[in-house]
Amino acid sequence: MADLNAKVIHIMKVSPTMIIMRVAPNGWDLKEFKAGQFVALGLLGSAPRCAEATDEYKEAAPDKMIKRAYSIASSSKTSEYLEFYITLVHSGALTPRLFELKIGDPIFMGTKCTGMFTLDNVEETKNVVLIATGTGVAPYMSMLRSDALNNHSRKIAVMHGASNSWDLGYSSELTLLESMSDRFKYIPTILFPEKEATEWKGHTKLLQDLWTEGVITEAFGEDTTPENTEVFLCGNPNMIEGMISMLEGKGFIEHKPKTPGQIHAEKF
Repeated sequence: MADLNAKVIHIMKVSPTMIIMRVAPNGWDLKEFKAGQFVALGLLGSAPRCAEATDEYKEAAPDKMIKRAYSIASSSKTSEYLEFYITLVHSGALTPRLFELKIGDPIFMGTKCTGMFTLDNVEETKNVVLIATGTGVAPYMSMLRSDALNNHSRKIAVMHGASNSWDLGYSSELTLLESMSDRFKYIPTILFPEKEATEWKGHTKLLQDLWTEGVITEAFGEDTTPENTEVFLCGNPNMIEGMISMLEGKGFIEHKPKTPGQIHAEKF
């Protein structure tokens, strides 16, 4: 138990396969981090797996610490806990164990947050489009909850894609934020509207198709170009590859340490 240096203090079930979890350090203090960064969570192989789990892809040794990196969803100004948005991988090593945790249970949490998926390199005058599938919206929540909207010279939009509306975690918070700021737009889209309990009146296309149709140009009230906009991509690799290909065709460049660009990608 010595390695389990934190504890679960909050669990909210978003859907049958998605949870929002808050983890607090146990006997140590969180270090400062930047919105958009990630940190490791872990449990021993002996930890029980949830009832929904299927056979483990590769059975973990009971005494082995299983660690995975998760983007932080909480504000960088919050020092009491870190929040995570987690999806269940039924045959996975860690998530079926995370889904079995209860409030108060011990867990491992890394003491150092890391990652370059931040707004640090974005000019203050540029608009920002944050595009995600599934739990890829987590780092954007950290950005928005920190200080992303304190810059009154830019517009920000979140484009979030999921299978169905119940998989659009944080939709209530993002909708509220949109109602409170004329510089923020929330654009959700789902792929299977026929499965909805009530009629879905929003978008039902792939994220890259929505971009091509001009939803961001309409949201911002101006053309979206590499000169005035930076794009962040997080989630499904197929979405990211498709968006990068489409954006490069419009003159955007993928950001890399030695070749700065306007496309910032974080693949799961």
